Amino acid sequence: MKLAKLDQEPRADSIVDVQGSPDTRQIPIDKVGIKDVRHPVKVKDRSQGEQHTIAQFNMYVELPHSFKGTHMSRFVEILNSHKPEISVESFKDMLGEMAQRLDAETGHIEMSFPYFITKSAPISGVKSLMDYQVTLTGETTHGQHSMTLKVVVPVTSLCPCSKEISSYGAHNQRSHVTVSVQTTKFVWIEDLIELVEKKASCELYGLLKRPDEKYVTERAYDNPKFVEDMVRDVAAALNDDDRIEAYVVESENFESIHNHSAYAMIRRDKRNGPGS
Repeated sequence: MKLAKLDQEPRADSIVDVQGSPDTRQIPIDKVGIKDVRHPVKVKDRSQGEQHTIAQFNMYVELPHSFKGTHMSRFVEILNSHKPEISVESFKDMLGEMAQRLDAETGHIEMSFPYFITKSAPISGVKSLMDYQVTLTGETTHGQHSMTLKVVVPVTSLCPCSKEISSYGAHNQRSHVTVSVQTTKFVWIEDLIELVEKKASCELYGLLKRPDEKYVTERAYDNPKFVEDMVRDVAAALNDDDRIEAYVVESENFESIHNHSAYAMIRRDKRNGPGS
């Protein structure tokens, strides 16, 4: 018995492109694309030269009102064309490539990843890893690119009011200080982390022995900070750094005696002059 010959696969140029068809609703879309795609990345490390980690990517473009949809597969193709790992340099190239491949005037890429630093405990010197969440955001508009670096730094804050009014002790909490910067020169991730940790009641460590625990407890007690103090002190340090041209600094204190957080934020664009 002779088997029937299978039909050949249709050619790509003969398949209907539905998302490329016109749309009549006259409503443009600000952002359309893909979210939460994981991909290996390579980041500059001040002490080790480079660090390999895994990032989550969000990639979007603007869609004109005349198009029904964008080509989602092209986002993934762009990611996978940078093998085996994406670096900060290739991240910049991806912005222009994405806008060109998707015929878009504007584009947006976010690359979020854990960044690890080896820290030594303050007294015993025992070493351990601390992880920090870092996000690199790129925007392109009509061929003009901008980059923002954001770092979330966990620290300890101790309440000045609690210390003042209490006969003994004071309540403290873990806080997340988030710094987002646009820069004129290269800035190490470690530079931003250290800047924040120096302004906290005390920095955090992955591993502490008893002498270290005594030290960090007493350091926090001797260095109380309101959430307002935290953002003002960090902002003052950013104001003095000529590499930083614009920033947002936020602090969220996860209160230990309330079921809510305390929050403060300062935003400044130094390019617009003092007080902007």
